[in-house]
This record gives sequence, C-alpha cells and structure tokens, in this order.
Amino acid sequence: MNRFRPFILVAAVVLTAFVSYGLWTLPKAKPAAHDGFSAERVVKDIEVISREHHSVAHPEERAQVREYLMQRLQEMGADTVKVFRYDSLTGPQNKHVVYTFDAYDVLAEFAPLKDSEDATYLMMVAHYDSRYSQPMPKDTVWSYGAADDGYGVGVILETVSQLLKQRQDWCQGVKVLFTDAEEVGMMGMKAIWENDRAVFDNVGFMINIEARGPFGPALLFEACPGNEKVMQLYEDAAAYPYTYSLTTVVYGFMPNFTDFTIVKDEIPGLNFSTIADVNHYHTDLDNFSNVNPASIQHYGAQVLPIAEKYLTSDEFSATDALKAEDDTVNFTIPALGLFNFSKMGYTIFNVVIFLVFLIGFALEGLRGRIKAAKVFRQSCMVLISSVAVLAVGELVAYVCAYVSGAVFKPFGIVQGIPFDNAAMIASVAVMAVVSIFVYIAFRNRAVRAVSGSMRASAAINAAKHYAGNSLYGTMALMFVLSLALLLAIGENLMFFIPLVCASVAMILYRLLPVRVWLLAAMVLILLHAFSFLYALSMALTIGALGAVMMIAFIDIMLLIPLADLYTMPERRK
Repeated sequence: MNRFRPFILVAAVVLTAFVSYGLWTLPKAKPAAHDGFSAERVVKDIEVISREHHSVAHPEERAQVREYLMQRLQEMGADTVKVFRYDSLTGPQNKHVVYTFDAYDVLAEFAPLKDSEDATYLMMVAHYDSRYSQPMPKDTVWSYGAADDGYGVGVILETVSQLLKQRQDWCQGVKVLFTDAEEVGMMGMKAIWENDRAVFDNVGFMINIEARGPFGPALLFEACPGNEKVMQLYEDAAAYPYTYSLTTVVYGFMPNFTDFTIVKDEIPGLNFSTIADVNHYHTDLDNFSNVNPASIQHYGAQVLPIAEKYLTSDEFSATDALKAEDDTVNFTIPALGLFNFSKMGYTIFNVVIFLVFLIGFALEGLRGRIKAAKVFRQSCMVLISSVAVLAVGELVAYVCAYVSGAVFKPFGIVQGIPFDNAAMIASVAVMAVVSIFVYIAFRNRAVRAVSGSMRASAAINAAKHYAGNSLYGTMALMFVLSLALLLAIGENLMFFIPLVCASVAMILYRLLPVRVWLLAAMVLILLHAFSFLYALSMALTIGALGAVMMIAFIDIMLLIPLADLYTMPERRK
C-alpha cells in the first residue's frame, strides 16, 4: 500500500482541482429549446443590447436599447411599463471635465393574479447603460456593455419569463427596474430613490445583478446588512451556490459601488456578479464576442429558484419579512455546497474547533510526538516566511505592471496586464514547488541529525516527528490568526477552515489510525483553497497577488506535512 499512496495523493489533488474549478459543480449552458432558464435565450438579448456603445454619452444608442427593453417587457405581459426621466444630472468630475446628461429609468410591474392590491414585490435590478469615459485623447474607453451589464439585463428578462409560467401561484409580485447612468455614479438609482421613493414602498426583497468580467462563476458577493433571513432564503433555494460572506466585508473596504449600494440599508437583498476577467471590464473587450453562456447559466441557477421561492411563499407577504438584525457567516466548498452560520453559531463552532486543536496539541505533546519549542519555532518560521512571500508577490505584480505599462496599485485593482492570470497561477505554483523542496531538505537534515547510524525505524520515527512539529507549527499559527480575525472582523474562514480540517483529521487519525483521514483533510483544504483563492484573486486582481500568495503559502505549509504523514512508510521493526 505504501508505494501507491503518492499516486493516490497526486490523483486526489488533480481531481480536486477539476472539481474546484467547475467540473461537475457548475451548471452547463442550456439551449433555447430548454424548458427552464436558458443561457442561449439570454445571449440573444445581449446580442441586441451590445451592438453599439450605449453610455450616457451616446443618447441615441442608449435610447435604442431602452426601446428594445420596453418592447420586451410589454411582450412578456407587464401590467405597466413606465419611464422615469431625470433631467440635467451631473456625473462625477473627471480631468476637470463635468458632463450633464438625462437619465431614463425603466420600471415594469407584474402583479400577482391574486390579492394584488396590497401585494409585496420582488424588485430585480440591473443597469442598461454601458461604460462611460470622458472623450479625451488616449483616455477614451467605451464599453459595449455585453457583460456589464448586458448579463444583468438579459438574466432578469429570462428569469421573469420563467417566473411568469407560475404566475397563478404568486403570493408576491415582481418589479423590474432597469436603471440608467449607473456607470457615472449610480445616478439613475439615486434619482429614482430620491425623487420617486414610492416606487420602493411595497418592495420586500431586491436582487441586483452586475458583472465585472465576462467569465467565471456568478458570485453572490454582497448581502444586505442584517442578512440572516435573506441568506436562509439563498441557502434553501439557490442551486449551485457560490458565495463567501468575507466578500461582503472586503467589498465594504473597496471603492466600488452598485445600484444596490443606494438602497441596501433599507431593502433586504442580494448582489450578484461575475468577476473574471478584469481586463475586459470597462473596455471595448466587453463585447458580444466574449459573452460566456456558462457564466450566464450560473446566474440563472441561483437567481431563478430564489425568486420562485420568494414569490410562491406566503411567509414573505409582508415587506419586512426578510428584515433581520443579525448577519451570517457563510462560505461555499465545491461539491459540498453552502455552509451558513449565524454569528453566534459560527462563534460556538470556532470555540469547539479551538478546543479540539488544543486537546490534540496537548495529547501529541504528552505522547512525545511533538515538542512545544519546535512547534513554536515552526510557527515563527511560517509567519516570517509568509511575510516574505507577501512582499515577493507584490514585487512580481509590480514587475508585471511595469512590463505591461499598467498602473500598479499595491493591494488594489490593476488592469492592463494581458498575462495577469498566468502570472498569478505561475507565482503560486513556483512558490508551492519551492516550499516542497525546502521542506524536504529541512526534514532530511533533521532525520540525518537524529538517526545517524541507527536502524531504519529511527529514521522513519524522526521524519514523523519533524512532520508533526511542522504540522502543528502551522496549525498553531492558523489558530492565532483565526482567533485574531474572529475578534477583529468576525470573519476568519481563510485560516479557520484549514484548521478545522487538520484538527479533526488528526484527532480521528489518532483514535482510528487509518490514513484516509489525512487524505480527506487534504482534499477538503484544497477544495476550499482552490475556490476561495480563485474568488479572491479575481476580485482583487494581480494587485493583491502578495495577499493571495501569503494565504496560499500558509495553506501549503499545512498540506505538505499532512501529505508527508500520509505517504510516509510504516515504521520498520
């Protein structure tokens, strides 16, 4: 069995990578003949929407898109379709040039067939204007808006079309709001919110659909404050869920906004977006040729069942039915699904795992398998090395930006590097390989120092001691980081989840000495790490390569000794 373990380990890593990046865990795009949500039908709408630039600086083209949307809504059987016009709005100043423009928000209402007079409504929101740029030499960038926000508009049209098939079962109604001038500071949403607030009086739930890049899964990147009930609805209904509550925390520190930003403190809701590839975002590459049906289908897999459940359940008949005081902590692990905790539940879970780690640490020490001093030294080495890795990552990002002529922003959004994804993957891969070789070199040196000319069993025992000290050294660091982040921001999943897997696996391994526990722990850590680091790197871009590499490095320093213990030969007698 010993000789097969390395091959089993490699196969598990490869399979885990495929699963993490969408194989079997994301929906396939459905053709137009499909009875349910079809990405192909959405693509047809996007083709029309993205034919021309249609920013606030293109009033005629924007009007054509608006007329098309109104026609589509009327054909779908909307009870009313209204246009709210707001004159002479002023967008943000750019290079000392200020533009004024008119904004035209489109609102359609679909009332339930029963009890419609005092009905509560689901509002689905997307903006139909494309990226606006000041018409100045060398700075003019016009987007066709195929993804941003053709994806949002198209997904809403298809979702409502599917919802109308069950209209006789609706307890709530649907409002569709296509906002204008979002790209110049959410001016369309601000205008209707400030001047026609009555539009929102009977809205109990909002789904906003955005897109940054045209590729990748559709990420639920933001939920409203007090999202406990909203996230319960998402957990109960969404197929192929993909979310991390940490993204809401991170997004709050970023200079990015959406239409949902304007209303999220008043109306419960969810905010979805694709996030890869940033080099298409707000450029002429955001065009129809780069539309990705698989990403569109993933929107539908989440949004449609959520809307169905909300509309057909009388528990949501009051406008405040989804309002709550508390937030949740949630994350997705590919193939396993969504894990959604209340703040209190998550805190209790942390305490339990912290105790499991401490008990395991104490037992390993009492049985002589690890030494506290060596564990502490390993923790310090991993911490110092992780800071060095962070610095190296930011240096690599800077060099990539310099070579590409892009503007480098440390830990900020960096566009204009054509090979950014390849550079990030290569950097993490090289760092992983170097870490493995360094670990092996230090382990072999420790084995030689202890075993000397003694029998082979002593060498195996020394190797196990080194692996154990290395493992618990990294686990101890993760324990400290998890505790610190939990106390600081209430979110610590990047370090806590690997700690959970390793701590539980080691306890089970000692109670029932079967190495499958170690393999299972590695698979779970990789499932989470691949998915989370992908979302983090796509959201923050290569500008945050250092942070991505640092987190990946700490995970790797946990995985290497686990793999070492798993593949290590049995002690010889």
